[in-house]
Amino acid sequence: MNEIFNFNLPKELIAQYPLKEREKARLMVIFKEKGEIVEDIFENIDKYLKKGDILVLNNTRVIPARLKCKKETGGKIEILLLKNIDNYHWKVLAKGRVKEGIKFYSQDLEGEILNRNEDGSFTVRFNKDKDEIKKYGQVPLPPYIKREPEEIDKTYYQTVYATKNGSIAAPTAGLHFTEEIIEKLKKNGVEILFITLHMGWPSIKILKDTEKSVGEEYCEIFEDVCEKINKGKKEGRKIIAVGTGTTRALESAWKEDRIYPFIGYTNLFIKPGFKFNVIDGLITNFHLPGSTHLLLVYAFCGEILKKAYNLAIEKKYRFYSYGDSMLII
Repeated sequence: MNEIFNFNLPKELIAQYPLKEREKARLMVIFKEKGEIVEDIFENIDKYLKKGDILVLNNTRVIPARLKCKKETGGKIEILLLKNIDNYHWKVLAKGRVKEGIKFYSQDLEGEILNRNEDGSFTVRFNKDKDEIKKYGQVPLPPYIKREPEEIDKTYYQTVYATKNGSIAAPTAGLHFTEEIIEKLKKNGVEILFITLHMGWPSIKILKDTEKSVGEEYCEIFEDVCEKINKGKKEGRKIIAVGTGTTRALESAWKEDRIYPFIGYTNLFIKPGFKFNVIDGLITNFHLPGSTHLLLVYAFCGEILKKAYNLAIEKKYRFYSYGDSMLII
């Protein structure tokens, strides 16, 4: 799957810090049908969204999912919380040497590796409940950000409209929005809707060529949102998703000729050849080769995406989580 769209990115283009003014990120606009590319900045996003357009955002909130711990033998390990199983049990990733039965600590937090799962994750039992455990964690910055989390990340690795705890990675397409931009769009007649998709392991893994599934992520789309989207589609209005997670949730909720309420886990794998039924436009960032995000964007955008990425590298755009933005319409 990776050979469909791969590229070499100079390391200096991987953004290590956020812009203090979110809205000053560069914006690349791709007009799919015309085959045109326009360069702008994100605070001008309203120039490209029309009255009647429906903009769908993901209101998930990033939890402090990274735990720095020590094993009882003294060695260091890093735990990334993936999925809460029950009050004291989690599915996690572990960085460092671990095996079944190993116990580890962080202050008065204690954990034990119960078993290794088939997918490479581990099941862990903690001595603190699912709400308490989060006070021991750090912002789960992705591994290509080569520094420890700082105070600035608590604000900037979060959208301004985040309300529902659950993600282990930021829905990065939304990081450029400010409250002022959202209000301006509303005044211009753009309808703003919110859904939830908690960004999980599928959002951070790099796929192997043989993988046929990306794994599950939890999402919520309620009836009032479905009614507005279905009404908008009947009226010929454009549905624009902010982020690949939002796209995955929306397309998962489509059946036959309409979108239905969806509460639960989706394992939808969007890759080249997928037929998009819900979205007409997409706001996204610049993604890693081999990532589920890049495959989804390529499926939506087509061959012109390669031209856009080459231009972004030539013009020294900022890439990945804290990087610049793209609008595809």
